[in-house]
Amino acid sequence: MDKILRIAYFPDSFNEVNGIALTSNKLVEYAKVRDYPFLCVHAGPETKVWKDGSVTYLSLKRSPLSFSLDEGLKYDPFFHRHYRRAKAELQKFGADVIHITGLNDVGWLGMHLSRMFELALIGSWHTNLHEYASLRLKRRFRFLPAGLLSRITGNAERGILKGSQLFYKIPHVVLAPNRELVEMLAAATGRRSKIMARGVDTDLFSPAKRTVDDGVFRLGFVGRLRAEKDVRILPELAKKLVEAGKTNFEFLIVGEGSERQFLEENIERAQFPGFLSGEPLAAAYANMDVFVFPSETDTFGNVIQEAAASGVPSIVTEKGGPKFLVGEGETGFVAADLDMFAQRIIELMDDAEQLSRMKGSARDFALKRSWDSVFDGVYDAYGEAWEYLERRKELRKEKLSLDRSY
Repeated sequence: MDKILRIAYFPDSFNEVNGIALTSNKLVEYAKVRDYPFLCVHAGPETKVWKDGSVTYLSLKRSPLSFSLDEGLKYDPFFHRHYRRAKAELQKFGADVIHITGLNDVGWLGMHLSRMFELALIGSWHTNLHEYASLRLKRRFRFLPAGLLSRITGNAERGILKGSQLFYKIPHVVLAPNRELVEMLAAATGRRSKIMARGVDTDLFSPAKRTVDDGVFRLGFVGRLRAEKDVRILPELAKKLVEAGKTNFEFLIVGEGSERQFLEENIERAQFPGFLSGEPLAAAYANMDVFVFPSETDTFGNVIQEAAASGVPSIVTEKGGPKFLVGEGETGFVAADLDMFAQRIIELMDDAEQLSRMKGSARDFALKRSWDSVFDGVYDAYGEAWEYLERRKELRKEKLSLDRSY
């Protein structure tokens, strides 16, 4: 379409350290480089508005009654007090489309404003909240009998999923990071559902950033050290390798979270550098030989692409989005269980030629995953949502005109 749409973006996460925040910042950067008019409304340490090129930022401070949902991510039950401020900035900006990223406080605000101004609404799905909630309930109430715990967590997971599906019936177009979620949302909402993948910075993440050459085989993990990442598998994996006679290995576990102490106490051969970013993170990836990602709840898996860009093949589970980022036997493996994780790692430990070939293939894969191509598709979706709503408005006018003529 010829019209340059004015986009108001309401991300649930912007200043935090997670996949949504990374994608959000990259989207804003994409709009700024192209001089597209863009309003980014997000939670921040203070309430203020400022401009940078074609991008206007509205930061809204959460109240003291906010509570934590995840590492650095909160929910403010009184966030709607910013309604008038956000409404005024939205009117001043003159948005054509609003884009929300979930059921958090910022997302609800964006959704209500889209209804008030009758604006096209895009909803992107980034997190499987139902699975996260189930895993955390299992961990918190593990003292309950297995049957009772299964019923509680199962009911909670189904209820949250149903609520999420109802929420995503509101947007005119929905976006999701993998094929399974695209199909699920299309069926559950009846809306047009499209892929919104994620890109990777292949300049920052590169095999050239490697700093070690000591012959130690390094198994890597990067991410939040929380229950939903299934990181307790890592100590079991270490035991499997030792039982198989492997001793010249080390885990490099990058991240912070409530499971860190457990991992430190249960993995002898491991480094825990904590949270890393920028060049230190790039070096950590490049120093890995195989990336191990046991999470079953990730909808995409930015870390898989970052590892690939660093020339590191990944081993992932058969559940969730990461499996769509792995070429079986080419850029990594999909493992059904703990034994298969161990088997694939041993296979690569014993076959330097295969490992070298997969490292090269992983890098080649990452070089084709640009952020620009991702956001070109997102802007196409903005256009579809805007045109859909404009057609509805025209049909409503025609119907009103016909009614008046009778």
